[in-house]
Formats: sequence, C-alpha cells, structure tokens
Amino acid sequence: MSAGLLRPARCTWARTGWLASRAAGLRRRHGPKASPENGRCNAPSTGCREENDWSGRLIIASLAGAFGSSFLYGYNLSVVNAPAVYIKRFYHESWERRYGHVIDGGTLTLLWSITVSVFSIGGLVGAIITIPVVKFLGRKHTLLINNVFAIMAALLMALCQIAGSFEMLLLGRIVMGIHAGVSLSALPIYLSEISPKEIRGALGQVTAIFICIGVFIAQVLGLPEIFGNEFCWPYLFGVIAVPSLIQVGILPFLPESPHFLLLEKNDTSGAEKAFQTFLGKDDVSHELEESEAQRNVKLESVFQLLRNRSVRWQIITVIITMACYQLCGLNAGLAVERLGRRPLLIGGFGLMVIFFTILTVSLTLQNHAYWLPYLSIFCILAIIASFCIGPGGIPFVLTGEFFQQSQKPAAFMIAGTVNWLSNFSVGLLFPFIQAGLQTFCFLVFAVVCLAGATYLFFVLPETKNKTVNEISQAFTKRNKVILEEREMSQFSSEMKSSEEQEHNFSSTLENGETKNRIF
Repeated sequence: MSAGLLRPARCTWARTGWLASRAAGLRRRHGPKASPENGRCNAPSTGCREENDWSGRLIIASLAGAFGSSFLYGYNLSVVNAPAVYIKRFYHESWERRYGHVIDGGTLTLLWSITVSVFSIGGLVGAIITIPVVKFLGRKHTLLINNVFAIMAALLMALCQIAGSFEMLLLGRIVMGIHAGVSLSALPIYLSEISPKEIRGALGQVTAIFICIGVFIAQVLGLPEIFGNEFCWPYLFGVIAVPSLIQVGILPFLPESPHFLLLEKNDTSGAEKAFQTFLGKDDVSHELEESEAQRNVKLESVFQLLRNRSVRWQIITVIITMACYQLCGLNAGLAVERLGRRPLLIGGFGLMVIFFTILTVSLTLQNHAYWLPYLSIFCILAIIASFCIGPGGIPFVLTGEFFQQSQKPAAFMIAGTVNWLSNFSVGLLFPFIQAGLQTFCFLVFAVVCLAGATYLFFVLPETKNKTVNEISQAFTKRNKVILEEREMSQFSSEMKSSEEQEHNFSSTLENGETKNRIF
C-alpha cells in the first residue's frame, strides 16, 4: 500500500486533556449545545449546528479578499486585449526613437507575445513562494503585503508611456503576475480556514465569480469611450491600484486565520476570538478541537503525491482540468452548489465548443452579411459566460475536494504549476497561431474544450455534497487500488471529540495495541 497515505494523528495525553478541559470550560461558560429536543445541539458529532454559523465579518473578509486578489487576476488576464493596437504603436515608436530604425513585424509580434505571457511567469513564481510565506507571515498578512506588488505594478505600467520605456510595462506585468500567483493560493487558504464547512463551497465560488467580474470589467473599461484609446490606455493599468488600496483599508480590521493562530503561533486565545468573530457565536470549542486535531498531520511532498497510486486519477483529472481552464482561450479572445461540479464543467466546455465554432464561421463570412459582426460579438460574450458558469472556478474547487488534508499543499502546487504554464503557453503562442490560421485560430480552442469535456464526461464523478472518502471510492477502480479500512478512515472530515480521544487512548494502554478506527 502506498506510503504516502495520511498517517494517523498522534495527540499526546497532555494535549488531549487540555482540549477536554478547554471544551468543558467553554461549555460551562456558554451553556450546552443544542439538541434535537430543545432545538440545540448536544455534541459536535451529531451534525446539527447553531443557526448563526457565520457573521457579517466573514462576508466582508471574503468580498474584500476576492476584490483585491482574484478580481485583479481576472482583470489582468484580459486588460491588455483592448488597447493592443495602441500598445504595439507605443512599442513601435519607442523602438524607433531609441534605435533609430523601425521595428520589424516578427520582433513586434514576439514582443507583444512576451507582454501577454510574462504575466504567467510571475504567477508561477508567486505560486511557488506562497506556501512558505503563508506559514511564516500568516494568511491575512500575506494578502496585505501582497498588495505592494499590485501597487508597484500599477505605477510601472501606468507611467511607462510618460517614461517612454516599454520595459516598464514588461516589468509591471511580471510583478503583477507575482501578485496573482500569491493571491490565488493564499486567498483560498484564508477563506477555507475562516468559514464553516456548511458554506465553505459557496465561499470558494467567490474567487471564481470575482475572476469573471474582473475579466468583464477589463473589457468594459477598455472601450474606446472610456480608457481604450490612444491617450488613456495607461489608465487601464493605473486602475489596478484601486482594489488593492481598498483591501489594505479593510483587512487590518479583520482577524487572522484561527487555524494559523492555533497551530503556527500557539495562540489559543487569539484563535478562539477569531472563530467567534467569523462564525458569530460564543461556543467555538468544536472548531478549536478540529483545528488542534490537525497539528500532527504529516504533509506529503509533491513527489510523494505523484507516486501515490490511490490518487493517480485525481491528479490526472486536476491536471487536465487546469490545462483546459487556460488552454480554452479566454485570455486570447475574450450555481455550483445547486447543479453540481460535473454538469457545469462539461456543459461549460461544451457550450464553448459550440460558440467557438460559430465564432469561426461568423468571422470567416463577416463580409457577406451585415449582421455577422454582431453575431461575432454575441459569440465572444457567450464564450465568456460559458466559461464563468463552469470552468471559471470549479477547477480550484475540485483540487480542494479530491485530496485529504496532508495532500492538499502538494496538490495545489501541481495545479498551480499546470495553470500558469498553460497560461504562459497560450499568451506566447496565440499571436503566432492567429497570424498563421487567421479566422480559423479559434478552432484550436474548440478542440481543446471538446477534448476536456469528453475526458470529464467519462472520468469525473460528481463531487457535490460528498466527502473525500466517497470521492476516493469513486476513483478506486480506475486507480486499481483497494483502500483498507484503516486508510479509508483517514479520509473522514469529521474529528472525534476530546472525550472520545481520551477513551480510545485509555483503551490502547489497557490492550497494549493500536486499534483501527472505522468511521
């Protein structure tokens, strides 16, 4: 059996006793949990919870975090499209003024490709440095400090025309990519650790929604009547500083992740106050116990995860989904909890195939009928909408749902690497594909979407309202492994209460052996 599977948590007798006393103190202070008879819950293990399991500050944290992070990622994906003509003209003038001769077409195309794709190089760097940074600085402070990159990038790109330096625009794109790489990794961690399980999936979709909003706002501001003209296009990049400044003004008044405070800083009092603030209730003993139970979980490395046969098809699915997420062409042209992940992913990619095909036909024949250009505009908007309803955010949700706690950092590292490398490939190669295939260039993306939808139709199980245990069972036959009871128990998301841990520990001492837990 694979050595990479999660090791059983090893809680010491002292820590278990402390948890029991802490929980008892909280219960004495705040009263018993509700029971089905009196409308309140007697124990965390019963599954019923208090009515107010979230607060206004949780909503503010999710909105402020997404606006200053994932919104800017979506915005910078498409912001260079609208002023492309004027940016190329700026490159042409700067080159001629500096070197005394006109830039040739091939060099200009390469320079433009680098402008689009270098954003992904910065994103890959940001994704790599995120894990050690959030572990040292914390989730909230990482998001706060990350705004320095966004403001710096905004100044570099907004002032490049005044300075007559296209290198400032390229450097700004790299720095903005670092911001995006950090924020897309740190924000999901922060939101998942401050939210209750019941609405964690819905809050996770905030990231996807704001990415799509960012793409849309970039297109609106890029209209010629606003900033998409010869004189105002640098303002498109100066706008980047606004969401960052708003986030800087809000996040300092919100608590740090209670998970970080408890496990990394050993600040129990701070973790308790943070849980109370975000969950809107006084008795948070159950949440403290769940967080404490993760203290001794041993994390798997990327290499260990790749060698783990029990999650082989989960990894393949994440890689293909992330690759299609970027290779579907959104950065080249421009209800989950109710419907489920599977139909939205397959339906989203399927609709993109249809609209990419119609777009190709309408662009090819646009001189034959006056209404075909309007059809092209409709297809572009429909492609963006199809992307938003499914592929826009679900790949990130699937990555969190496929893997157990010890495997998630390595899984997100793999997903992030594929995401940014695919983004880089599209940004670098699309101008050359467009020059070679002309109006047929969008058929490349239609093929990618069709391949992704076909794979997901045959391989991806529905993960809505399922535990990691149940999802792993769906992949068991494809992975060709049989999970033993002991290993299956380690996928359970529910933790035993401190009283149960004490009882099990005592039984172990009396019997002289370690017993397998079956959930």
